[in-house]
Amino acid sequence: MLHCQSRIISEREARQIANTVSEILPHVKRMVVDLAAVETIDCAALGELVLLHMWAEAAGCSLRFAGATRSVLDLFESTSVDMVLDLHASVPEAIGTMVPEELQSA
Repeated sequence: MLHCQSRIISEREARQIANTVSEILPHVKRMVVDLAAVETIDCAALGELVLLHMWAEAAGCSLRFAGATRSVLDLFESTSVDMVLDLHASVPEAIGTMVPEELQSA
């Protein structure tokens, strides 16, 4: 799980998240990005998160986003990013939607 906090208001900050996820996710195959402590996200960062999600899917990995605040959810909804990212109300909910790898290949 990756806990994010404060603000993601530049492409540079979003790139740091993407770099962390892209280093770890290929090894673990499943990850939740916890947005509960994120106050705001700007449009440049939104694009970076969408690219990150698309990369994870193409790599056969499971990437979920959880716990977004109302203001962040409003931005996701107004830009239709909520239709692209795999969003969940909480980290436990996001984890609960992940199918164990051994069941995926059965």
